[in-house]
Amino acid sequence: MPLTPLTRPLTAEDAAHFLRRTAFGATDEQIRALVGQKAQDVARAALAFDQSVAPGNPFDPMQGATPGAALQLGRGAWLYELAYGPHPLREKLALTWSNHFVIATDKVRNVPAVVDYLNLLRRHAATRSFERFTLEVAQSPAMLRYLDNDQNRKGKPNENFSRELLELFTTGIGAYTENDVREGARALTGWSYQGGRGNKQYLEQPRFMYQPQQHDDGKKTYLGQSGALKGEDIVRIATSQPATATFVSRKLHRAFLADTPDDAAIRSSAETWTRTKGDVMAVLTELLASEAFYASRSRIIRSPIEFLVGGIRTLGQPKIDARSLLNLAGTAGRMGQVLLEPDTVKGWDGGREWINDTTLLLRMQVAAALTMGSKAPNLDTPPSLLALTGQERPAGAVLLSSLKGRQRTYLSLISPEFQLA
Repeated sequence: MPLTPLTRPLTAEDAAHFLRRTAFGATDEQIRALVGQKAQDVARAALAFDQSVAPGNPFDPMQGATPGAALQLGRGAWLYELAYGPHPLREKLALTWSNHFVIATDKVRNVPAVVDYLNLLRRHAATRSFERFTLEVAQSPAMLRYLDNDQNRKGKPNENFSRELLELFTTGIGAYTENDVREGARALTGWSYQGGRGNKQYLEQPRFMYQPQQHDDGKKTYLGQSGALKGEDIVRIATSQPATATFVSRKLHRAFLADTPDDAAIRSSAETWTRTKGDVMAVLTELLASEAFYASRSRIIRSPIEFLVGGIRTLGQPKIDARSLLNLAGTAGRMGQVLLEPDTVKGWDGGREWINDTTLLLRMQVAAALTMGSKAPNLDTPPSLLALTGQERPAGAVLLSSLKGRQRTYLSLISPEFQLA
């Protein structure tokens, strides 16, 4: 059964909830604009994004004097787009996919490869074909380099990508055997890339390259299917498994419903996934207009990036100078989230892992910088408690309402109501 759609018009708290989950946060004006609308219309409109970007981005990673400096500029550029771009849901999905199809810049270290990879995540953010998305990821120089499939050759198979394709990208553990990993690696032989290798070529554009002489064209058996399978066949078979529908649907529920999602709701999304043959757009449209979505309040701990971007967007996207934005990107790293560089290939665990004594202190310092610091934006018209907490009358509303704008905003940003989306 599909998820039950929400049929009543959106209330103010519904609208605030939707924007906290899909746009990191919003102003009072943006919240009011959704009140009274149908949930299905709101979801479709949010998902109808294109590939336009924020004008005036001050960061150009191609100007970096070293690989490290260039990648730091790339993180600044993405943070700018997250905070000021016209399509926050696209960026939220790109952030989600970056924690699913994981790469790490400390190994890739090629600027065009990383930029192309991020743009690939944006193009397929609400993809109509998860198979196509996965294939493009598999053939991207960034992924080929990160999981060593560029070293996968006939007679000397490298199993790294073949293993993670199953374990982390499609079916999850338990739906495959070690023989499937070995046979998948054989089928993926010959995929490599040319250009952009080495620290001196960090600005050179790499491109996917198929080397037929390095491909093992013998018979293979993979997830129950046999033949002279190639890399494209492996991706098709893995993405079409019933386990993939459940595994990836769980990731989407963790991103939009709860750190610990409901199994019955996941099964509903997995049924939609299977019926539509991996149409992520269809799954998200149903998910973001469902009763389950609107009933799930304060069940996601904001990641460091979501906390930073949520604060900026809730304050009305005040302009923050380039140096301060780079500092914020660095602070996110100290809180445990370096953009495009999760700790391991399985990505950030999220949830309670985001919170400890050190990261809470850093969040308080960021909130103070945004509201009380010497460079804090003008708060003559501070956000309402609804915009800050998602509730019109949150706990402590009487106390908060008695405070001045900057103090009230600071205390709201460090409150559990803001930390939990």
